[in-house]
Amino acid sequence: MNAFRFIQQYIKHPRFVGAMIPSSKQLAKQMVAPICFEEATCIIEYGPGTGVFTEEIIKKKHPETILLVIEVNESFYKILKEKYKQMDKVYIVHGSAEDVAQIKEQYAISKVDYVVSGLPFTSLPLMISRNILKQTNKVLREEGKFITFQYSKMKQNFFRTFFGNIQIKKVYWNVPPAYVFTCSF
Repeated sequence: MNAFRFIQQYIKHPRFVGAMIPSSKQLAKQMVAPICFEEATCIIEYGPGTGVFTEEIIKKKHPETILLVIEVNESFYKILKEKYKQMDKVYIVHGSAEDVAQIKEQYAISKVDYVVSGLPFTSLPLMISRNILKQTNKVLREEGKFITFQYSKMKQNFFRTFFGNIQIKKVYWNVPPAYVFTCSF
């Protein structure tokens, strides 16, 4: 059912839904691998889609860690809201990652340790991408990490304008194969 809904949303919104099928479990594991779950107090996720990364974060996060999930697509938002409505310290927000600083304030979050992103920066309009990464820089603590994936290295230099240190790992067990970018200051 999730795969059908994912394809449907991709057809309706190809610039904002980056793939026709959800990410693999292997990609999800690589996306959360850089997170020190024992020390994280707040993790934010952008563009969770149907929640493949969300599920992996919830499995590993400390019960006291806040997970703030921001989804702009109304259909995906509704799926996630229903799925996680009973979970303590998990907040599903229907909104844009461009507004992450304001959303963080609404939830009285003082520092953000990690931002995990499923956003398709290659197809997003450049101004939106810039705004998202500027806001990400504002909310991340100094030692924080921005973790995203892309299907090519095309945006590597773009990410470097916001983050001085970038580590890249290729995940072959995904359709298509993907690159995980772990970015820090």
